[in-house]
Amino acid sequence: MKNIFAKAAAGAMVLCAAAMMQAQKIDTKSRQILDAVTTNYKAKKNSYFKFTFGSGVNGQVNKTETGIYYAEGPKYKLKIMGTEQIFDGNKIYNVNDDEKEVTIAKPNGSDIMFSPTSYLTSYKKDFNATYSGKRMVNGVNTDFIKLTPVKSNGLKQVNLYVDSANKQLVKLEQHGTNKDVAVIAIQEYKVNQNLASDMFTFNKQKFQNYVITEL
Repeated sequence: MKNIFAKAAAGAMVLCAAAMMQAQKIDTKSRQILDAVTTNYKAKKNSYFKFTFGSGVNGQVNKTETGIYYAEGPKYKLKIMGTEQIFDGNKIYNVNDDEKEVTIAKPNGSDIMFSPTSYLTSYKKDFNATYSGKRMVNGVNTDFIKLTPVKSNGLKQVNLYVDSANKQLVKLEQHGTNKDVAVIAIQEYKVNQNLASDMFTFNKQKFQNYVITEL
């Protein structure tokens, strides 16, 4: 079964090991803004995001779906495109209800998961960051930060739109070198909820009629 975002981004997450390393450049304003957002999110017991996920080609979004994302420390649960992905802190479980398949794997550390908080930590080693001014996004006066990969990884650039006053991400745009585009626009954000104790647990007994593959 394909990874959740392999369906939408067609390989845009795959790293090219043969690429030449370049000097990384992160300007001070970009670092301050992104680190403030990261600190804000990490200070919460847990976080919930409801978002729209758009995808398309030639830089144009032609399909949108609603997704939800829960996070608590390193653990998360992501639901989108008919697929649920759970990370329990040890393994990643991809559950596809349409195909009645479950794939279980250890995170390999080479792929960038496209989620509402994807680039808040990965930018520090994998991307150049440039502050590019103010932009109005969904009625919010955001700070626009452009990320470009330090080495070839299938991405042309990633645009982050940040509500600096509230230290929150508003929108994330991922542009591939193949002209694919993927966009997350956050619609709702909640913190410190009373989550079920098994929120980030994969219960094999619930999927007895599924084909389960452990990689």
